[in-house]
Amino acid sequence: MAEHHRDDGDSLVDKISEKIRGHGDDSSSDSDDDGARAAASEVKNKVFRLFGRERPVHTVLGGGKPADLLLWRDKKISAGALGVATVIWILFELVQYHLLTLVCHILILALAILFLWSNTNSFINKSPPRIPDISIPEKPVLEFASVLTVEINRSFALLREIASGRDLKKFLMAIAGFWVLSVVGSWCNFLTLFYIVFLLLHTVPVLYDKHQDKVDPLAEKASIELKKHYSVLDAKVLSKIPRGLLKDKRA
Repeated sequence: MAEHHRDDGDSLVDKISEKIRGHGDDSSSDSDDDGARAAASEVKNKVFRLFGRERPVHTVLGGGKPADLLLWRDKKISAGALGVATVIWILFELVQYHLLTLVCHILILALAILFLWSNTNSFINKSPPRIPDISIPEKPVLEFASVLTVEINRSFALLREIASGRDLKKFLMAIAGFWVLSVVGSWCNFLTLFYIVFLLLHTVPVLYDKHQDKVDPLAEKASIELKKHYSVLDAKVLSKIPRGLLKDKRA
């Protein structure tokens, strides 16, 4: 009888220890799952992103109201800006309006409406319309001029660096970019080109923001292929260009 009770006690202890081991295995498996999830999230964060960016598209576009405008965060303002740009392009490109003529016609219409409204209200014993004081604030204009000056100076510095002959890759990219712009400029005038750029800025970023998980793998494949072709070009052509003589002459 004593041996039977001892066997029952041993079996009970074994069952409890097995349960404890099972819970330990579950906790270890949970920790393994957490580690796998962390590793997966880390790999996901290191996924190739277009233009080598590591920040959200909203931050890359500068943040604030301009980024909200391009990403259609406020649909009314974005649609209004695109509508105004479309109307301007239609007036100047399709209707063949001139800027001075359009401004004069708008001023004539506005002055005529306000003049007739003021005189009509005086005849019917009503107060004339209150014409607001319109003035351009100085601070935003100065900020815009400052930002524009910085960007222009940065462009001049980049062109100077490219012209110095230190980076052949940047030189070739600049030549190709200017050539593409010259070809596109021969197809359309500056206003149409500006409208196309404005239209692309209002469509491409928001589409990329919504479908970046599908676009980035394709961009990665394209980048790999371009690097392969550039390495072949560098090995066969660019590396054979004698650039040492030019450096010695500068020294």
